[in-house]
Amino acid sequence: MKFISKFKAALLAIGTAAALTAQDAPPAAAPAAEAPKFTESQLLETFGWFVGRRIGLSELGFNAEQTAAIIKGIQTSASGADSPYKIDEVGPELDKFMQAKQAEYTAKQRKKSDDASAKFFDTIKDKKGVVALPSGLYYEILTEGAGAYPKATDTVKVHYTGTLVDGTVFDSSVQRGEPAEFPLNGVIPGWTEGVQKINKGGKIKLYVPYQLAYGEEGRPPTIPPAATLVFEVELLDIKAPSAAAPSEPVSVTTEPVTVETK
Repeated sequence: MKFISKFKAALLAIGTAAALTAQDAPPAAAPAAEAPKFTESQLLETFGWFVGRRIGLSELGFNAEQTAAIIKGIQTSASGADSPYKIDEVGPELDKFMQAKQAEYTAKQRKKSDDASAKFFDTIKDKKGVVALPSGLYYEILTEGAGAYPKATDTVKVHYTGTLVDGTVFDSSVQRGEPAEFPLNGVIPGWTEGVQKINKGGKIKLYVPYQLAYGEEGRPPTIPPAATLVFEVELLDIKAPSAAAPSEPVSVTTEPVTVETK
């Protein structure tokens, strides 16, 4: 439903822009009609591709027979007919089936992440300047600061960029153009421990295994299950805790962006 809403919003935006343009423009002769670049069939095929991508047909690993059954259900729905089976009866079994498909997908993603993380840590563990901590966190001081070091109970103001081990950016205050501010004990453990290793004005690179990040489940769709994360963090300011009640824990990835850097 979210996809359809976005699709409608995009069409409305296009229509509004066209109306405004037409209103401001001087009268002109009607242009010659141009032949469409794509046939109706091609447009509908692309729409179907979007629908399939949004509901994860490929990621969940449906085979040809299963996909055909899904398409049959879509055709039944498009015809206006009722569900082929009573929802209150088929619903519980459908939930179990989809949960099993999701578990299978997650297990494959965890294995993929584990393999990628093992190779990644092999490449950095002997890198000059990289320090390994007993918790499993690795860090590297990029720029020494000149101020105080934060405590876990402090609120920090930072600029940061977070990537997967393949270089894909999943979150960046730098790209948003606005520093982030949060209590240091209210984010992932890798941040809580790692940011305390730099002082104000310093910059650090954190290599965070999934156990100190978002765990085996990850934060789909931007952070895969069991993903090792890499952060470059610049510590801009430190604020001591106030007497007020502590705020709810926050996530570093509140405004995710996805930018391929490969």
